[in-house]
Amino acid sequence: MTGATRTGPTRILLADDHALVRRGVRLILEREPDLTVVAEAGDGAEAVALLRGTEVDLVVLDIAMPRMTGLQAAREIARRRDPPRVLMLSMHDNEQYFFEALRVGASGYVLKSVADEDLVEACRAAVRGETFVYPGAMSALVVDYLGRLRRGETVPSTVLTEREDEVLKLIAEGASSKEIAATLTISVKTVERHRANILARLGMRDRTQLTRYAIRAGLIEP
Repeated sequence: MTGATRTGPTRILLADDHALVRRGVRLILEREPDLTVVAEAGDGAEAVALLRGTEVDLVVLDIAMPRMTGLQAAREIARRRDPPRVLMLSMHDNEQYFFEALRVGASGYVLKSVADEDLVEACRAAVRGETFVYPGAMSALVVDYLGRLRRGETVPSTVLTEREDEVLKLIAEGASSKEIAATLTISVKTVERHRANILARLGMRDRTQLTRYAIRAGLIEP
């Protein structure tokens, strides 16, 4: 059962082989009333074992751990009948790790260097069933998307959420991030996150391309 379908805070299992890192991440998470760490593990194998007896909605896994890495643990977790969501935590801004995390079923990839800024948002996105894409991964996603097009692979025809459509429309109309934030009653940082996701998913680079897409999609008048 996921945190999106039950009352009470999202129950998190946190796995990292450094106790100090776990303590710091736990402090970040437990400042939020909707998040609670119910178990900790020192490596991937321990995390997988803990899931057998612990009700968890979300697992936060460090990528590099002894015995079983976070990626290996994520693969094992994905094989469960009703797996919890998974987020990867890493010190490496590395597109290979990022794509591998998505391939093994993770809902997102959070850099430890900005965990205090991104982790809470990533956790909430994961339990909503969304994928968290940090801005630094955008260029890698664009390259991957365009490569798939060149190889003739199918790509989704509708890739944006309702909120992303709203943000895209305002971007195409020339609104600034601050104006979009005020219009939609969200933070400027959230607007920038949506902008990054939109560019990444559509394989586009700038406002001009987004405007053309918005016209074709019927979001704005030509």
